[in-house]
Parts: sequence; C-alpha cells; structure tokens
Amino acid sequence: MIGYAIRRLLMLVPVFLAVSIVIFLILHLIPGDPVDNLLKVGSGPEQRAIITARYGLDRSLPVQYAIWLGNLLRGDLGTAIVGQRPVSTMILQALPYSLALGGAALLFSTLAGVVLGVIAAWRRDGWADQLIMGGVLLGSTMPTFWLGLLMILLFSVQLGWFPVSGARNWQSLVLPVLTIGLAGTALVARVTRVAMIEAQQRDFVMLLHAKGLPRWRIHLGHVLRHALTAVVTILALRIGWILGGAVTVEVVFARPGLGTLLIKALNQHDYPVVQAALLMLAMAVMLGTLLGDLIQAALDPRARTAMT
Repeated sequence: MIGYAIRRLLMLVPVFLAVSIVIFLILHLIPGDPVDNLLKVGSGPEQRAIITARYGLDRSLPVQYAIWLGNLLRGDLGTAIVGQRPVSTMILQALPYSLALGGAALLFSTLAGVVLGVIAAWRRDGWADQLIMGGVLLGSTMPTFWLGLLMILLFSVQLGWFPVSGARNWQSLVLPVLTIGLAGTALVARVTRVAMIEAQQRDFVMLLHAKGLPRWRIHLGHVLRHALTAVVTILALRIGWILGGAVTVEVVFARPGLGTLLIKALNQHDYPVVQAALLMLAMAVMLGTLLGDLIQAALDPRARTAMT
C-alpha cells in the first residue's frame, strides 16, 4: 500500500507542472494588464515602462514562468500587484471561509445522498424511487448560480429566514451549503442506489435471506456496507470539485472566500493572486483524486495490483 501511495504521489508531479503552465499561459495571454490599475490619469509611456519593469512584466513569458515556479517551490506566492499585499496572507484569510463552506456542503451532500439512495434502492421501481430519482435528476442539472439566486429570493427576500449575503454567523452558511450540496446530493444518491442494487444481487445476500434475517437488517447492515465502497471513492473525488464549485456560489452570496478573491483579482488582472487562487483550486482537485484512489486501493486490493 505504501508503494502504491508513493507511485500515485509521484504521478501528480507532471500533472502539477502541466496545470501550472496552463494557468500561467492562459492568464498572461488574455487581454488586459495589471499596470492599467496602477497608472494615474495622464501617465505617459515612461511611467508605464517603469512600473512594468518593477514587477518583471517586461521579461519574456518563459522567464516570468521560471521565476514564478521557482518562488512557488520555495513557498513564496509573491506579492499582489494591485493589492500590494503578500498573496499568501490573502489566501490564508480567504481559505477558511471556502473550507467551511466546502466541508459543510460535503457533509450535507453525503448524509442526504446516502439516505436518499438507500430509500430509492429499498423501494426500487416504486413511487418513492421514481420521486427521488426525478428530484436527483433535477438537482444535478440545475446551475448553481441560478439555484443560489432562487434560494435568496425565496428564503431571504420572501421569507426572511436567512441573510442574503456575508459570513457573519452560521445562518449565513445555510443557503450556500444547500446551493452547493444539492448537486453533490444528486450524485451520491445515484451512486448509492446503483451500488446497493448491484450488491443485492450477490450470492451472500441470497444466503442471508435464506438464513431468515430481516430484510431491513440485510439492507442496512450488509448491502449498504458493501455499497459504501463506491460512495467513499466518489466523496473523495468530490472534495476538489466542491471547492471549485464554491467559487460562483461565494460570489452570489458575497462570501469572503477564494471565489470572491479570485473574481476580484481577475477584474484587476492581478496575476500573482489569480495564479495562486487557481493553483489552490487545482491542487484541491488533484489531492481529492489522490485521496479517492488511495481509499479505493485500501478497500479493493485489485486497484493496487492494476498499478504494478
């Protein structure tokens, strides 16, 4: 297992380099310049050239990338060009809000998805199964930003139950969590249902029925335990995607997380901040994938042998 983990970790190195190149190139090739936000009205070309040279933007892209990557490997994320603050400080201030939102959304989608999946598998092809799967299909296809606006309109504007925006208390976390968590709930419910239906067809389940065990005990004590292998793997993969999905939701609900920081920096073309924020989101996806592979390998030895 240790050897498998080391091999999977080493495989992330070229992926990390490729992602860093893509992030750097896309950001520097899109129209816009952070120097425009620093120049005063009436500044001439000489002042622009001075500011451009001060931040190393007059160098070639390969040289800029090499400098950025070297600083990154030393743990230096640089200084915001427009904000004039260390990028690491800005990331550390915004990250707890995104982690709180992502963690709560992951917990909600896990509990709700497993419960709905168990009920759908228990009442297979019945009205409850059809109702749950219909709701799951609707939840998985609904855009998060549109769902967030509907949440605000209904629960904040009409009913006044929760605040419209901000991150002052736990109540301000409810609507963003529901907005992100519903899509995850749909995925977990589908996976749980399919995995439980497949597990019900195994020989050991027929043996348990032959022994006279109650159906509910077989369903919850044995079938669900085998089905959770696929569910746990999916949940690990969802870690990074939930943080990525929090970007638009944080903007909709005006939460001071990575999403708000990223959008603000994009509008200002603040290269160091955007690069760091995008890299954090990409690393969350990569680490979530790694965690999912490790969990699957721990639960299923065949996954480890496939890598040898």
